[in-house]
Amino acid sequence: MKILFATDGGKQSDAAIEAIKNFSWSSGDEVMVISVVDMALPMAIDIYGGFLPDTSEIERTARENATKVAADAAEKIKSFAGPDLVSIKTDILFGSPDSRIVETAEDWGATLIVVGSHGYSRWERLLLGSVSDSVVHHAPCSVLVVRTPTADV
Repeated sequence: MKILFATDGGKQSDAAIEAIKNFSWSSGDEVMVISVVDMALPMAIDIYGGFLPDTSEIERTARENATKVAADAAEKIKSFAGPDLVSIKTDILFGSPDSRIVETAEDWGATLIVVGSHGYSRWERLLLGSVSDSVVHHAPCSVLVVRTPTADV
């Protein structure tokens, strides 16, 4: 089995890791842990001065955070899946999270995508969008969406 686990380091991702604990692992299984950095920042441009802000520091910090989030998730999965049994790797991606998750699943040949859900209300989904909803509708394979227990939200 090739499992693509997308994490942002939040409570929702921790709930997804708890769900992964219940999987039955066998030799040769693979897990790719990804964290996607969305650098879509509104750019305020002064039409008279042509000022474009330098985002390199923001990008560096976001990359460092995503690297830590992915490494932490990989370590948690290794603790119960067994590093001798399951191959676990991490990757940091840039772009729109829903698109990058689906693209990575297609390119890597994932058999299952695991994501956490923020549990947005109808209005929040309308305003903010839903990564998990988009992944479910565009994924090339099965998707496990793990909801956080309502007491934790």
